Amino acid sequence: MDIRSITAAAGGYAAARPATKADPEFAGPSPTDQLRSSFANFANTMQVGEQTAVQSMTGGGDPHALVQALAQTELAVETAVTVRNKVVEAYQEILRMPV
Repeated sequence: MDIRSITAAAGGYAAARPATKADPEFAGPSPTDQLRSSFANFANTMQVGEQTAVQSMTGGGDPHALVQALAQTELAVETAVTVRNKVVEAYQEILRMPV
């Protein structure tokens, strides 16, 4: 066995960072930015749905686009309600904790 291969392997293991440490090269969006983006997307979906509904009511809109906009709006509202329910549930769970 060559001693140089042993020291090379040991040096490589010593220089490797643990898997539990964050990768300094990956700097994804912060949770605040993700939440802000989600709220903006929700508001945009609601506005597009409302605009499409107004266009359809005034006679200038495509019925297929209306159905699609309503489905997207419904999904966005259901998602928002689900998130709200989870937040309320977590808050109630925190209130039940003994101090």
